[in-house]
Amino acid sequence: MGLEEIVPAISLIAVLILILPAFLSTNSKLKQFLTNISIWAIIILVVMIISYLILK
Repeated sequence: MGLEEIVPAISLIAVLILILPAFLSTNSKLKQFLTNISIWAIIILVVMIISYLILK
């Protein structure tokens, strides 16, 4: 694993650590939490599919 793979992974983990507490505190109800998680999953899937098709 080269440095070009480690640096983005560390930055993504750092962003997750910064955002996760606020995300969990604003989504205290289970239904709202599941709705927001599903929205983020759809967004991530769309971005991954588009990036796969472009970088293919």
